[in-house]
Parts: sequence; structure tokens; C-alpha cells
Amino acid sequence: MLTKRIIPCLDVKDGRTVKGVNFVDLRDAGDPVELAWNYSQQGADELVFLDITATHERRKTMVELVKSVARQINIPFTIGGGINEIADADALLNAGADKISINSAAVRNPALIDELAKAFGVQFVIVAVDTRRVGDQNLVHLNGGRIATEKDTFEWILEAERRGAGEILLTSMDHDGTKGGFDNVFLKRVNDAVHIPVIASGGAGSVQHFVDVFEKTNVDAALAASVFHYGEILIPDLKAILGRHQVAVRQIFN
Repeated sequence: MLTKRIIPCLDVKDGRTVKGVNFVDLRDAGDPVELAWNYSQQGADELVFLDITATHERRKTMVELVKSVARQINIPFTIGGGINEIADADALLNAGADKISINSAAVRNPALIDELAKAFGVQFVIVAVDTRRVGDQNLVHLNGGRIATEKDTFEWILEAERRGAGEILLTSMDHDGTKGGFDNVFLKRVNDAVHIPVIASGGAGSVQHFVDVFEKTNVDAALAASVFHYGEILIPDLKAILGRHQVAVRQIFN
């Protein structure tokens, strides 16, 4: 049986981990390399690093951060932010990242997904999707949630899969940072429709929210930030409770 993954997400700005609510009001959450090491010791299955202002500020994700993290941990990690071409991804993968995540660049140039999948393999390519409810539609948003598009989120995810996305990282901006729970209804709709792993993001505030997202949607992974960064949920405790709910997770024995 495939185990469900628990993935701490580190939003990085100016070399520091930050966290906000609904993508704004950012506050410092610590050194990303130190946090990465701590999470690997706690039993995190993977990590995701998102340089949340790289696209907005037209600069590249920091390769040096990737090298530092790769030296410290032995679990897979993904890096995203400012990846606009093959050379960007190549530099990050060569620096030690296991996967790359693309978001705004893929929406603006969908062929980028095809190019990356062909160059590196689908298993290396995560398409991150930031969605917000507008009227009766879920619409894709760009540049760290700053720019709304008219692109339907569900249709975009299906296209991303067709083009070669290996995983979908789906963040509900309406839920992000609120600690009110994941958007289980939409996550289930997406997970039922695609044939690639879906990572749920946005809204984790309690252990029960993780239990709910796995039981109600059957997604492959759940991602969170602030509840892990500020010690509100410890990964060993979370995994123990998930196990008691018959959610298959990789246990850590130190």
C-alpha cells in the first residue's frame, strides 16, 4: 500500500522562511535550512520550498539555498519560484533538488510543462496551482496569488496532467493560513479526475484536518506550513494519530 505523505512547506522570502494568511501579512518563521533539518529528523516525508517573490520580483530562485538544504537532509525536496525555462530547472536539480515546481510560468506558457517533462521526466515536474473561488468558479491565480486569471482551475489541472505534470500541488487561497481545514470538496473532485498524485495545501489547523483530507478526498499528500513552523503540530504525533485512523503513513523510529 502506498503511504500518504506529510509535507512541510517553507515559503522563502529574502532567505528566511515566512508565513501569512491568505498569502499576505507575512511574518518570520525561521531559517529554512535549520527548519529543513528539523523536519527531516521529525519524520517529514518530503519538503517543499517556494521562493514566494521570485516570479513577482523577476529574479531566480536561489541555487545556494538548494545546495545548503541538500547537504543537510536525506529526504526528497522540491523547489519552486522563478522557474521560467529549462536552464532554471537544470540548475536547481543539479544543485540537489529532487523535483521542481512551476506555477505562474506554466500558466503563461503551458508548453513549458511539456518541455520540462521531456527534458527531465514527469516525476521531476510538479505543477502548483493557486486557486480562489470567484462567484461559482474556482479560478487560477498567479504571482503568489496577486493576479487573478479567467482560467478555470479544474480545466487547467486536467491540461497540466495531459502535458506531463507528474504531480499537482493544489492550494486553496481561500483556506490558506486560516487553519479552518482543507477544501475537501474541491480536492476530492480533482483527485477523482486525475491519474497523478495530488498534494493538498491550504487550511491545515489541526490533526483532525489531516485525518479529514485523507479520509474524505484520498489525496496522496497533505502540505502545511505554520502549524509545523510554530510547533502547533509535531509530525511524529500527527503520524501516530493518522495511523490510528488507518491512514497508511511512513513511521519514523529514531
